[in-house]
Amino acid sequence: MSYWPEFLTIVIAHALAVASPGPDFALVLRQSLAHGRRVAVWASLGIGSGIGFHVGYCLLGLGLLLKGSPAALNVVKYLGAAYLAWVGVQALRSKPREGDLDLAEGNAAPTNGAAWTQGFIVNVFNPKAALFFIALFALRVNPATPKLIQLGYGVWLVLATMAWFCLVSVLFTKPEVRRRFLCYGHWIDRALGVVFLAFAAALVLAKLG
Repeated sequence: MSYWPEFLTIVIAHALAVASPGPDFALVLRQSLAHGRRVAVWASLGIGSGIGFHVGYCLLGLGLLLKGSPAALNVVKYLGAAYLAWVGVQALRSKPREGDLDLAEGNAAPTNGAAWTQGFIVNVFNPKAALFFIALFALRVNPATPKLIQLGYGVWLVLATMAWFCLVSVLFTKPEVRRRFLCYGHWIDRALGVVFLAFAAALVLAKLG
């Protein structure tokens, strides 16, 4: 039996989902512009690790249980909204930078672990991401597909997500982009803060299930 048609369906669905603007993209964009490539790449790795978390419980069969539990989904929803709101408020408090951008950052840039954790939390506590992967594995993956093959699908999803957001990190940390950000960065940061708050509000108002 060939699993290529199934795999290609997953690849296309995931590519469309990961390329669409959302909290993950907004986070990587902000980290790229505010703190540079190192922080953005570690946030990207955290987001990819969050995908691995979603894939893991789907493979274990817990995804359908989560989908069938409105209470559990609501807990995830409100935790995710609260965290996005916190990130948004932090971005809104951004102040103008002076001098060289790298020097202006000083010790304010998150550590590798902190950047990874932020990416992981933003992805894991996004119930829409959870529902996407539950639907992907429930509707697009044949139950007869061996678990080892399904694990291979999951590895692809994790690596493809990391690769995409690392690419975003590189594109938005080009020297010319960084120089422009030195002048207008606090306004971009504040705009992204509004975006995060909008995501949080949309999440609170969203009907899941």
